[in-house]
Amino acid sequence: MYERIKNDILGKKYSLSIAFVSERKSRQINKKYRKKDKAANVLAFPLDSDHGEIILCKPVIKKEAKNWDKTFEEFMGFLVIHGMFHLKGMRHSSKMEEAETKYDQKYFHRHRRGHLRHSSSGGRISQRRKISEN
Repeated sequence: MYERIKNDILGKKYSLSIAFVSERKSRQINKKYRKKDKAANVLAFPLDSDHGEIILCKPVIKKEAKNWDKTFEEFMGFLVIHGMFHLKGMRHSSKMEEAETKYDQKYFHRHRRGHLRHSSSGGRISQRRKISEN
């Protein structure tokens, strides 16, 4: 799944590494490169125009997923998308949020006609909408 997302956002020729690190290591990297003394959920490092690395910290992602009303898998997917846009050179902005939302919905959320995409089921799951009574 992540390869499809990578090809969509960064292109087929882009070489991407994804690494998982402990909270301690994430904090060290974040402190060294961003001067922030805390573990980060995701860090993205472009190595050159066609190569980059995304570093994820599963313990932080697990803690934060609830705050975003997402499953661990959905939030991790969103963070991979977020990291890819940073690798493209985007900074936090409404334009970046729109792009993230587009790909987040495409790969992890509702599709047209009330279907929900869920990677672990390998397909779509029908969602019924609640009808309010007035």
